[in-house]
Amino acid sequence: MLSDFISLFFPKYCMACNNSLVKGEKMICLRCDYELPKTSNHLDTNDYIAAKFYGKVQLEHALAYYKFSKSGRVQRILHRLKYHNKPELGRFIGQKYAAELLNSGIQTCYDLIVPVPLHKAKLKSRGYNQSTEFALGLGEVLNIPVSGHAMRRTVSTATQTRKSRMERWHNVDNIFEVPMPNEIFEKRVLLVDDVITTGATIESCAQVLLDSGCQKVGVAAIAAAK
Repeated sequence: MLSDFISLFFPKYCMACNNSLVKGEKMICLRCDYELPKTSNHLDTNDYIAAKFYGKVQLEHALAYYKFSKSGRVQRILHRLKYHNKPELGRFIGQKYAAELLNSGIQTCYDLIVPVPLHKAKLKSRGYNQSTEFALGLGEVLNIPVSGHAMRRTVSTATQTRKSRMERWHNVDNIFEVPMPNEIFEKRVLLVDDVITTGATIESCAQVLLDSGCQKVGVAAIAAAK
């Protein structure tokens, strides 16, 4: 009763379209949930996301929940997750995506979920790692442990926005490390990030994990660009 009264004066709004949420809706309205472009590529291994990594790094899976496009609703969701202090949005999307992934049996393929790390300065400034929040949502539903400290970013890099593929690769080359290799040794690791564009960050992280002794690496993201 009290929450209904409060919502009259401080209505909650959809993170994708800005319309007010109605009773029973959470974070993303039902219309957007239906209309947001989903990849469904956990049902099809021959897809555009996996193709980004062919001949570069060996990945068990290359998955994303949404298709990313500039100035669309998916971009608005990601922007709010990263810059509007909405860590709960990342966990919510992780839970929703994991519920779909359960049908593919992916929960039996991995022993550990590892988010792409932020540099400690950026983590302190933002207050949370959006990829970690997404990872926690996935792990909760898939029943896979999450390690937010298995990887470390050693260099604070400039944003990847507006960089070419080659510039993106050099921007993230040799900036990640695994501080305690025993934690990932011989484990099947699901690496998670918020968005895959060229794949440079994932490529760099995945190679470091493989070089540090993990058995195999897959990747899952909130969104991926074509």
